[in-house]
Amino acid sequence: MSNFADSLRNILQTLWVGGLWAIGVLVAPILFSALGDNRALAGLLAGRMFAAIAWVGIASAVYLLGHTLYRVGFRGMKEGSFWLIACMLLLTLVNNFAIHPWIAHLKEQAANVARGVFGGGFDTAHALSTLLYLLVCLLGLALVVKGSSAKG
Repeated sequence: MSNFADSLRNILQTLWVGGLWAIGVLVAPILFSALGDNRALAGLLAGRMFAAIAWVGIASAVYLLGHTLYRVGFRGMKEGSFWLIACMLLLTLVNNFAIHPWIAHLKEQAANVARGVFGGGFDTAHALSTLLYLLVCLLGLALVVKGSSAKG
């Protein structure tokens, strides 16, 4: 495998996992704090950033999974990192193509009548989205730790 392909793997993994943490832990909370009286704008900006990092994740995951399969063939499916990436991809796809459209629909319909985490409205959709995002972040952290322990 060429050094370029391996370097690209490292760059994409860093971009994806670092972007997840930067947006989720730093940028979104700062937006809501700084734009406290304009939560709609903060939500719009945060939503666009979450959508952007989802696409970075999808593209990165496709490359990372393909790189593993190209590098070692189907034996790569026995590697823990392969399944961490696959789970991250699956959760990202569910969040981006199922939960986020649900949230957008609820906003359009002003369907916030049912409040609370299990009320079926915006709060429920947002809680699920947050949980999925957190899981992807934690899996990404495990991927980084696993990768650094394998090299060390």
